[in-house]
Amino acid sequence: IVYVPLCLFEIRMSPQLHRLVYGFSPFAFGQSIRYGGYRPSVFMQHGLEVGMWMMAATLIGLYYWRSNTVRQIYGVPILWLVSALLVTFVLVKSTGAYFLLFLGIGILLFAWQFRSASIVLLIIISIFFYLGQNTLTETYISDQIITSVSEIVPPERIQSLEFRFNNEEMLTDKARERIVFGWGGWGRNRVYRYNWAGRLVDVSVTDSLWIIAFGQNGLVGLTSVFSAFFVPVLAFIKRYPAIYWFKPQVTPAAIITTILILYMVDTLFNAMINPIFILACGGVAGTAVAQTVPSGHQQAASYRRSQQIKVVEN
Repeated sequence: IVYVPLCLFEIRMSPQLHRLVYGFSPFAFGQSIRYGGYRPSVFMQHGLEVGMWMMAATLIGLYYWRSNTVRQIYGVPILWLVSALLVTFVLVKSTGAYFLLFLGIGILLFAWQFRSASIVLLIIISIFFYLGQNTLTETYISDQIITSVSEIVPPERIQSLEFRFNNEEMLTDKARERIVFGWGGWGRNRVYRYNWAGRLVDVSVTDSLWIIAFGQNGLVGLTSVFSAFFVPVLAFIKRYPAIYWFKPQVTPAAIITTILILYMVDTLFNAMINPIFILACGGVAGTAVAQTVPSGHQQAASYRRSQQIKVVEN
């Protein structure tokens, strides 16, 4: 909510807050121009990071409003605040964040309707399949992805996606030369070629977190990064099945768990490392082992016992 007026200011005046406060801008100004206007960056390293941040805030607001977990904040109805968040999020102009918001809503609606977290498990399996397909084989599925989304995504976004995939294929081929532990630091994971002047120059662009982890630390680093996020998610789902996600005691952790899944989907295309998501991952892990709320299995057993008592009484 605090970011709403800051985003609206930069949407109108262009990304200037970081320069005005700190004296420099951590990004190229040309990357902030999008769809005939400006994409805000506020105090983050890029507009893509702001898009992910505002997507998470909007999804939390929608979830709290729909589940009646929070009705108002400081006397302001939650619906008004969610509306302000949603309008600002649309004006942020982050295409990938739009997709993630719809995916997050789909996950929560599925859990609400079917009382199942199977769609979360499907996403995790799909991510590992995508990573395994790209790292362990020489068969890339990027062409199929571009063909599938070309009808619904603007042409300039398709070109950006295709550029990323082309660089990832080039970097993956380099990473396979040291597939277990990677190339380490100092840019050795990048691709260098001689230019017309005979100088060795870097011709690769590392956009996504997974290709950076794979190139620098190999399969060990790539598996560690994604497991560090997915193991707490799986532990939470095991302890609190989706049937309990809409109880007030579990609702906050359930929405944060969903956001962690969306963040890891985002890392397949971007490398905007926001420490708040790492902190949230620790929070989910702590919730999964906490004893303050009965686990899903304990609550299910309690429910079965209550049903048996009713049968006996009848």
